[in-house]
Amino acid sequence: MSDKIRRVFVEKKKEYAVEAAGLCSDLQQTLGLKNLKSVRIVNRYDLEGLTDEEYQQARSLVLSEAPVDVVRDEELEIPAGFRSFAVELLPGQYDQREDFAAQCIQAITQGQRPIVAAAKVFLLEGDLSDADFEKIKHYCINPVEAQEAAIDKPDTLDMTWDVPKPVAVLDGFRALDRKGLEDFLNKQELAMSLEDLAFIQEYFKKEDRDPSITEIKVLDTYWSDHCRHTTFETKLENVSITDGVYTQPVAEAYDLYKKDRDFVYGKDTQRPITLMDMACLATKKLKKEGKIPDLDASEEINACSIVAPIDVDGKKEDWLVMFKNETHNHPTEIEPFGGAATCLGGAIRDPLSGRSYVYQAMRVTGAADPRTPYEQTLKGKLPQRKITLGAAAGYSSYGNQIGLATGSVEEYYHPKFVAKRMEVGAVIGAAPRDAVVRERPAAGDLIVLLGGRTGRDGMGGATGASKEHTTKSLSECGAEVQKGNAPNERKIQRLFRDPEVTRLIKRCNDFGAGGVSVAIGELAPGLVINLDKVPKKYEGLDGTELAISESQERMAVCIAAKDLDKFMAAAAKENLEATVVAEVAEDPRLVMYWRGEKIVDLSRAFLDTNGIPQKSNVVVDGVEETSPFNSTPAEVEGKKDIKEAWLANLDRLNVCSEEGLGERFDGSIGRGSVLMPYGGRNQLTRTEGMAARLPVLHGKTNATSVMASGYDPNVCCWSPYHGAMYAVVEAVCRAAAMGADPKKLRLSMQEYFPKLHTEHTWGRPFAALLGAYKACCELELPAIGGKDSMSGTFMDLEVPPSLICFAVGVMDGRDTISNEFKQAGNTVVFIPVPCDEHEVVDYPALRTLLDSVHKAILGKRILTAGVVKEGGVAAAISSMCLGNGLGFGFVKPFLHEECLFTLQPGGFLVELAPGADAEKVFAGSDFLVLGKLTDDGKVTVNDTAISLDEIKAAYTRTLEGVFPSVVKDSGKDICRMPYYRNDLPLTAPYNVAQPRVFIPVFPGLNCEFDTAAAFEAAGAKADIFVIRNLTPDAIKESVEEMAKRIKEAQILAIPGGFSASDEPEGSGKFIATMFRNPSLKEAVMDLLYNRDGLALGICNGFQALIKLGLVPYGDIRPLTETSPTLTFNTIGRHISRMVETKVVSNKSPWLALTEPGDIHTVAVSHGEGRFVATEEEIKKLFANGQVATQYVNQAGDPTMESPYNPNGSLYAIESITSPDGRVLGKMGHTERFTDGLMKNIPGNKLQPLFLGGVQYFK
Repeated sequence: MSDKIRRVFVEKKKEYAVEAAGLCSDLQQTLGLKNLKSVRIVNRYDLEGLTDEEYQQARSLVLSEAPVDVVRDEELEIPAGFRSFAVELLPGQYDQREDFAAQCIQAITQGQRPIVAAAKVFLLEGDLSDADFEKIKHYCINPVEAQEAAIDKPDTLDMTWDVPKPVAVLDGFRALDRKGLEDFLNKQELAMSLEDLAFIQEYFKKEDRDPSITEIKVLDTYWSDHCRHTTFETKLENVSITDGVYTQPVAEAYDLYKKDRDFVYGKDTQRPITLMDMACLATKKLKKEGKIPDLDASEEINACSIVAPIDVDGKKEDWLVMFKNETHNHPTEIEPFGGAATCLGGAIRDPLSGRSYVYQAMRVTGAADPRTPYEQTLKGKLPQRKITLGAAAGYSSYGNQIGLATGSVEEYYHPKFVAKRMEVGAVIGAAPRDAVVRERPAAGDLIVLLGGRTGRDGMGGATGASKEHTTKSLSECGAEVQKGNAPNERKIQRLFRDPEVTRLIKRCNDFGAGGVSVAIGELAPGLVINLDKVPKKYEGLDGTELAISESQERMAVCIAAKDLDKFMAAAAKENLEATVVAEVAEDPRLVMYWRGEKIVDLSRAFLDTNGIPQKSNVVVDGVEETSPFNSTPAEVEGKKDIKEAWLANLDRLNVCSEEGLGERFDGSIGRGSVLMPYGGRNQLTRTEGMAARLPVLHGKTNATSVMASGYDPNVCCWSPYHGAMYAVVEAVCRAAAMGADPKKLRLSMQEYFPKLHTEHTWGRPFAALLGAYKACCELELPAIGGKDSMSGTFMDLEVPPSLICFAVGVMDGRDTISNEFKQAGNTVVFIPVPCDEHEVVDYPALRTLLDSVHKAILGKRILTAGVVKEGGVAAAISSMCLGNGLGFGFVKPFLHEECLFTLQPGGFLVELAPGADAEKVFAGSDFLVLGKLTDDGKVTVNDTAISLDEIKAAYTRTLEGVFPSVVKDSGKDICRMPYYRNDLPLTAPYNVAQPRVFIPVFPGLNCEFDTAAAFEAAGAKADIFVIRNLTPDAIKESVEEMAKRIKEAQILAIPGGFSASDEPEGSGKFIATMFRNPSLKEAVMDLLYNRDGLALGICNGFQALIKLGLVPYGDIRPLTETSPTLTFNTIGRHISRMVETKVVSNKSPWLALTEPGDIHTVAVSHGEGRFVATEEEIKKLFANGQVATQYVNQAGDPTMESPYNPNGSLYAIESITSPDGRVLGKMGHTERFTDGLMKNIPGNKLQPLFLGGVQYFK
């Protein structure tokens, strides 16, 4: 390796500089910089440890792409009229670009991994003042994560760290008086209370020694609100509930709660009244009554868990279905991308640590208006637009990379969220019950640290998570927010999907915010931890940092010593680091060693006290304001006519479409999405929740999990009691509207409240939990999990006092229905649920309605069901019509116009099947026949007609400037070319009964299971192989094994995903780089031309094939400036939706079972799918039949129009082939569909691609 540092600048050519154009527009609009003419973004790389030859290869194969990039060595000229600055991540922050650039280069050299340092250089053109320039830098650099980078090249990239000092023993700690303890508390910035610190002092007096600073920090972490829910465990005394019409239900619910405590605990119970007890008591009551037979209870609490008997290939199996919600509010507020990404990562790791395969996610967020002018940004805050966009990018990036279908994304807007953002993620996982072993750890068992490494960037994650946001948070809280590494967590997902591995695990904990101290510390009463064994990102960490620093993508796994070798071998096979760091001991103490010294020695009994119990009085304040139920929204009040009111209602922030936000999240990966996030041919009807098949790896099932959420910030602000009631009712109704059995739903709650400084603020969560308690008792539905966050305060500002409810059920997916209207001529009925004078739902009426709806769905008498939410019946009708472009005519005369816009908890809108009798379907419930669906393209209320075009415009324009759903001026050019028809399909010169398909899994790929399932369903045998690259030897072994397996296969299939996280700034580079290895190149060429084999690349696989030259040229060759390639979508973001593609050539064996002109509806999910090539090259491809499919509009015409052409591909090209057709690269995920999925999307979704490939060998 060379010590020489080389610098290279890489910039997208102007026509491909999507990111730069987007930033320029953002700066012009958000900052009002009219003098800013253009922005250029240049990626700067410094590299150390490469020879001249290796550098040249890295420069052309990894760091740049000849067709789309301009490359400059060493110097970047700043033209006249431009100003520039460079940005880099803070030292110690994980940089995915640097990491995967180094991994890609190592794949070339097969030696030691080089050092790569990355920065972005921004060049600004225009007459900008110094103030303008500083404003731009301030906007682009978040000090929590990044800093301005030096212009000069450094002397070395090798980070040097001071040798850490020994851990300090706090001499004199036992002698401190109360003032001394208070000063110590403030100096160390501890999250614990002064009473806790005094309690610790007394403990060490009994221990007859002074503590180490590590012990104090470990206790501060272990007892933090984030880890131990100390706020929820606070003893509540002297409860006072203000008399009033709307607080009377609070008092009645409190009386019910106390009565039920007597039933559950006995009348002489000494158990304190706490928020935690209020949250759990309904479940305990229902369990005692024998009404939760499916509850999976164990000492190991990883997530909500239920037992679901399911049918797999006609045989009954018991599965565990686990679900969890997580919140990352403070981290996301100060570093939106990393905070939101690790919110999802943390949510995944809880059920994952329970050994379940996490397959679907939901996102529920709260924000202030993202359209707020930059000048109104509060001091110490990021602009609302930046928070909102950054959080969406972070959450979607993590979920998309790990391969998790995000089935529902909803963002709620309220002015109070300016205090702090709400970022909530919820996930579902599942596993065969017999694959999960839960045993108590025994002395001699080993603790294996699995996955990521520890760094200084995780310090304070637990204590910081519950911090109150201040004006200094942006400059002082950087270490509390980490960057996630989703591909690493994907490896753990894969490992834990193997029952042979999970059965070795006695107990498992994820490394949440508490790091080693909590993740390992919770596994057993007695533990001896060797901190020197903990893998580190870099040197220089002391014992305290190693003990409490959180790290994403890590697990602490307890296994018997006899099983160690087997477990370590399995981890190595999945390219995972695994290290034994601790041992279970007989003595019930938590002991940690560092550099041979004992730095922590705490008794389990003391550790488990969780500190001094806190106490508080509670006052529930009166509710004076007008109820939001049945109130006409201010935006609608006073409009001149029903049409103006209707359109104004749709333009409201909490009513309008969020499709441009939702499309950023992959909704189809996993081959299990029963419902897509947006339904109908127009994909404009947001589903009521998410539904996905359980992730059965081998075999077929129709068992489907359903999750729905409920929340309204306006109701919560009016009355926390009613807000919680509404949340439960809405979540249950939405789940029922999808077909779930409302009697078998299981709930989880998410609480988010301001800091509880006074007895009055304590009254808010107190009232909310009673509202949820009453609803759970009345509906006989248990809340078996939840998460609380009590940090929603910024100076004197507070967030809405929020309770979100998640409802989960398991059902037969064949009975799932969606909420876009289906057929003109059908009748639509509205069924409201009455409220009493206290605005409390009539629960008996609701139960009757839920039962009627469920039976009618099972009996096929209801085709469509939706729940009335914010915006009322008018908003629901609009959304449900837009999906399939159906009109609606209200009955005449319609006498209830004033009720069309009001919030009505529990109200259903249903489309009845032809011949269904509403009187019989809803016997026992009041209902109103609203009218009939039409095909006339308008909604008619009495004599007023509102066209669907007007409705769509009002519904979609509100957030289009923040979350664009289409590319402006994309054009409607038709790209029709002559069909290429092959009457004699190409076949192999030999027969193979079961063709073997080699599926390599490079770091970051995530579609291998889907691809294998599609091939095996077509009759092939899938051979999945994980590429290992942790060491040079592992790379060499992987190359040898790949070459061997390619020679044994008839088909090479490169699946989709994010190889190397699509870094450095480009997709498929890791794969393309590795396949240029001479032995792999030889194996591929032998497969294609000596053995007449096939190759397929989907999405990321297509990106790799085109960068290799296998498409369109049929061989592996260097790229030139005129080579075809795939680059960033013109919309400037990831896009996930269904598209229609037309077969225009059946030259390829892959499409031999289709005819030119066939149209298929296929899922796409990518950020770089835009096919570009020269006009001359494209014409040649068409002439030779190498353009296989094109994106088409609803008329079946190939088009440049967005969103039909989702990425801006030239000539609407979706897939191309090699000259002979045996290599196919395509963007659409044909592998993600099988019968029974994507039910809310019409069209021909069965594209016989895989069957065509298998039939080639018959």
